[in-house]
Amino acid sequence: MYEVVPRGWRKVLTGTACALLLAGCTRNELPKAKVLPPDPAQSQTETGDPACLGPRDPGRVTLHRLNRAEYDNTVRDLLGDTTRPARDFPTDDHGYGFDNNADVLSLGPLLMEKYAAAAEKLVEASWTRMRTCTPDPADPLPCGRLILERFARRAWRRPVTPAEVDRLLAFLPLARTHGESFDTGMKLAMRAVLLSPHFLYRVELDPDPASTTPHPLNDHELAARLSYFLWSSMPDEALMAAADAGTLHTPEELERQVRRMLADPKAEALVDNFAGQWLYTRALDSLHPDPLLYPFDDSLREAMRQETRLVFREFLLGDHPARDLLDANFTYVNDRLARHYGLPSPGTSQMTRVDLSAHPERAGLLGQGSILAVTSHPDRTSPVKRGLWVLEQLLCKAPPPPPPNVEGLPPPVDPSMGIKQRMARHSSDPACAGCHVLMDPIGYGLENFNPVGAWRRKEEVSGAPVDPSGELPGGLRFKDGVELRTLLEADPALERCITQHLLAYGLGRGPTSADACTLEDVASQAKTRGGRLSDLILSLTRSEAFTHRRGEPGSADVEGAR
Repeated sequence: MYEVVPRGWRKVLTGTACALLLAGCTRNELPKAKVLPPDPAQSQTETGDPACLGPRDPGRVTLHRLNRAEYDNTVRDLLGDTTRPARDFPTDDHGYGFDNNADVLSLGPLLMEKYAAAAEKLVEASWTRMRTCTPDPADPLPCGRLILERFARRAWRRPVTPAEVDRLLAFLPLARTHGESFDTGMKLAMRAVLLSPHFLYRVELDPDPASTTPHPLNDHELAARLSYFLWSSMPDEALMAAADAGTLHTPEELERQVRRMLADPKAEALVDNFAGQWLYTRALDSLHPDPLLYPFDDSLREAMRQETRLVFREFLLGDHPARDLLDANFTYVNDRLARHYGLPSPGTSQMTRVDLSAHPERAGLLGQGSILAVTSHPDRTSPVKRGLWVLEQLLCKAPPPPPPNVEGLPPPVDPSMGIKQRMARHSSDPACAGCHVLMDPIGYGLENFNPVGAWRRKEEVSGAPVDPSGELPGGLRFKDGVELRTLLEADPALERCITQHLLAYGLGRGPTSADACTLEDVASQAKTRGGRLSDLILSLTRSEAFTHRRGEPGSADVEGAR
């Protein structure tokens, strides 16, 4: 038997918060969430062409708590609230590069207190809009049922049973017993809806939680997976209608809904939450270069952020192959950013699409100041960070973690010593060389860009000439950043790696070796369609990894063992 409320919750909930939470659910509705830490050893799928015969393993997805962005977007679409209450919540942990990884989205006492406070404020602010009928003083239950049925269905992202509504309606006679009004009872019931695991978690059920046999998601579970993947929010009425009709799982309807959702403004969440984390551009918020060496201000920070967002958005909605992200001959700049890059001014403070045919050094992601800046140190460039970014984010070939007590780059004995000479001394340590020989030669290809992404031919402090030549793993040499990006774009690992990041984000779990066949299938099918980002997304959402789930051996005994 499974309890709806994970045991840890019962230790932290008291009084009204506990009563409200428990009112929204009963036994036998949810499986226990078994939270496991991410396993770095399983984060890389096998390379090559595995013999992918037979059914696919969709993998295990932990009961998935809404992260802060998802909570804010959900209450926006559910209640029309734009106050972003989750700003007061504790910061979400990250797993496999994303803050929507279910295995690390735990729930502690502080967050539960924040949920309770947010629910009270949200209900108080939205009650008048939700009060769509006038109760009969002699029998207010029919009006209450009408409101709660619709509200709980939308909040829990699935149809609700009469018994569930009855439990919520129990707050009305409870309020009357204490001399309180219909409104008070209804507000308590609505708070119970918002404190239920059915709201705070994306619930997917297994007929047999201990079975590893895959089974398809039901249409409402699939609708939630789609909406939180593409919108970081709840399904809208059109998606719920398809789920209600039982047609969402069909390939034709699934593709129709995905295309509709990508064209919706809410797909901007995919730009902010997927691209912002995949490309590291969220880190711009905490970027503070040395002001004496590299002048930097908030207007430049925002222009860099918008450049990457607008380029990614064009790839998401346009007709460009995804691999062309590495070699796009256009970008978006305003006067401030153009001046920083040394490009012709567009004559406006608004971000404007410009052609880069005459400036090939700026083409693609590797020429964008946002990425170049967040992979640098405040006072100098970092071939290590930049090389690691390429390996992890573009090729999914991360080196092993560094040994303990690794020291930073030593100061130069000769102040005119260039970065390559200093890195050579640093990586001569046998404990470091194994990793640095992979990362550093890639990062050298971006040395023509200073720590804030401006073009240079000499290093600012040492005055040494920049040498942008380097080497990719496997012995592929390049003379500069242009050749580096050409080699990267031609690497078959690129599309597969983009797919792997989409899978990790879309499913909220890390990739494992069992996903190798899925990644090959999705990348191959997308390439046949044209290789666009939208093709990768369409192929992923039609894969068994996205439309199916399974249990985990031993999970049926979790509660009994405690």
